[in-house]
Amino acid sequence: MEQVLDTPLTRLAGVRHPVVQTGMGWVAGPRLVAAVANAGGLGILASATMTLDQLAAALEEVRSRTDAPFGVNLRADAADAADRVDLMIRNRVRVASFALAPRQELIARLKDAGAVVIPSVGARRHAEKVAAWGADAVLVQGGEGGGHTGAVATTLLLPQVVDAVGIPVIAAGGFFDGRGLAAALAYGAAGVAMGTRFLLTSDSPVPDAVKRLYLGMSETVVTRQVDGMPHRVLRTPLVDALERTGGLSRLARAVRNAAGFRRVSGMSWPAMIRDGLAMRHGKELTWSQILMAANTPMLLKAAMVDGRPDLGVMASGQAVALIDDLPSCEELIDTVVTRAADVLRGLGANLADRARPDPT
Repeated sequence: MEQVLDTPLTRLAGVRHPVVQTGMGWVAGPRLVAAVANAGGLGILASATMTLDQLAAALEEVRSRTDAPFGVNLRADAADAADRVDLMIRNRVRVASFALAPRQELIARLKDAGAVVIPSVGARRHAEKVAAWGADAVLVQGGEGGGHTGAVATTLLLPQVVDAVGIPVIAAGGFFDGRGLAAALAYGAAGVAMGTRFLLTSDSPVPDAVKRLYLGMSETVVTRQVDGMPHRVLRTPLVDALERTGGLSRLARAVRNAAGFRRVSGMSWPAMIRDGLAMRHGKELTWSQILMAANTPMLLKAAMVDGRPDLGVMASGQAVALIDDLPSCEELIDTVVTRAADVLRGLGANLADRARPDPT
């Protein structure tokens, strides 16, 4: 019998299980998203590495693979964010996920169309802001998570956010099994989101050789040399070289990556500069860092699509050290939910035993 954990997240998103697959660039494509959706979780399509036309094609492919609800992750500061939102509304996408806080009017527009809005945040004040603007739920990632991340551990950040907002909170950063889901629910979360764990499944499109490299790794590092912001990645010779590289070499690499991304994405130089300026807002970034921030997708693509980890970076959460298999999404979600239910039942039984009067 299928285990069911009914939470505010499952009711809000219309999914069977309180498990979310994060929108990882180059990884969270139609195949992975549909596999997660069919398994009862919430799959999130990563659109930041897609053109508008590619996103339209990806939405059509997901629909061809599943009838279950799914979401799309997009950058709120992208030059064509409004066009992407229009596309999502026309395609009746259930969940709109944002890597950065979306504007208040964007949230209202999506909600008016019946979509569920779930921004990702890394601080309590950001959660409070988007909650006040009308977000339906919030995904909060602690420092253990991969990709762009903060310094506060999930176990400290999660209870802060749960106590601060009156909307469902999804916990991310360090989750990979059912014990983690049970712990997150005990903290008051409505579910968990996992990135590295879903990257390392048989349904993930990442090349097998790269998956094997992940499985053999136990060390991650937070570096600013990828794009100027804290970025948790696997420690590889390339990352070590980036850490040692001087300013002129970083600038030259950034320009090469910028040109490469322009060819892949079809973006014009003015559009890329606008995106870079948007990233710079409120941050002390050099122009080299801005170019890298706008073109980090090329470093990720080299590993995740082209299978060349020697030429790219591999975002990873610290949980990679505890993962040693490649299950299907269905097997993974079933195992996670079943184990979480068992843990919660066991805790209830222990509480009942200790509350029973001593017969002596």
